[in-house]
Amino acid sequence: MANQTNSLHYKQAPLPFVGQKRMFLNAFKQVLNDNIPNDGAGWTIIDTFGGSGLLSHVAKRIKPKARVIYNDFDGYADRLKHINDTNRLRAELLQIVGDIIPKNKRLDNSKKQEIINKINNFNGFKDLNTIASWLLFSGQQVGSFEELFSKTFWHGIKLTDYPTAEDYLDGLEIISEPFQTLLPKFADNPKALFVLDPPYLCTRQNSYKMANYFDLVDFLQLIDLTRPPYIFFSSTKSEFVRFIGYLVQAKKDNWQTFDKAERVTIKAALNYQVQYEDNLVYKF
Repeated sequence: MANQTNSLHYKQAPLPFVGQKRMFLNAFKQVLNDNIPNDGAGWTIIDTFGGSGLLSHVAKRIKPKARVIYNDFDGYADRLKHINDTNRLRAELLQIVGDIIPKNKRLDNSKKQEIINKINNFNGFKDLNTIASWLLFSGQQVGSFEELFSKTFWHGIKLTDYPTAEDYLDGLEIISEPFQTLLPKFADNPKALFVLDPPYLCTRQNSYKMANYFDLVDFLQLIDLTRPPYIFFSSTKSEFVRFIGYLVQAKKDNWQTFDKAERVTIKAALNYQVQYEDNLVYKF
């Protein structure tokens, strides 16, 4: 295992992932450093909806003695194992568009069909999320190659290879477990930090491997299971901030968990047309 103090600190996930919290890294680090002393010895940090693993990666780098659990429910670790195949396919697709078409321009039907044929005939691992990020308009998500091939293609193919990222998950405990059974295991440990970045309600979740694994009932269960210390991510694309405001005001079940919680807000943009507000809510 690589030495945690010498290994590379990633500022974004090695492969594309919708919802990675790279804009929040400085705030996330600040909250950890303000509330978990020194190197984190004796603490457990549970990245409950691990996504791209970026929060787990950062937590382990700045608190190397903490136990960091990366709950990989979206198969991201498997995608990382196949970066060499992804880079090989990227190079083959880039040859199709070449220098003929300016980047970020729409591809005509003949080029689209060439790309589809190349993907279908590729004899390696095919990373749907990464491929979609090359070919779809910013922010679009799909759940299958069939759906991808039905869309308009744009030339957004990356011009350089992705890093092999062998050290990205170093030191992490990688699991895949529903939060309903994971969080209760640590509920009574005051040095177990719940990092909670669930899929947003009221949005399409095609970027997630299990597209329907988080719904309203799951959200309410998560609220019930949350207790300090926690860091909870949300945005105006969901109703979380309004909901906890109501919870505290009406003194509903578990309202004390969210009473007097701190909040960090960042303005974000999905693309030039869609803007929103991201929130980090925490309490120790």
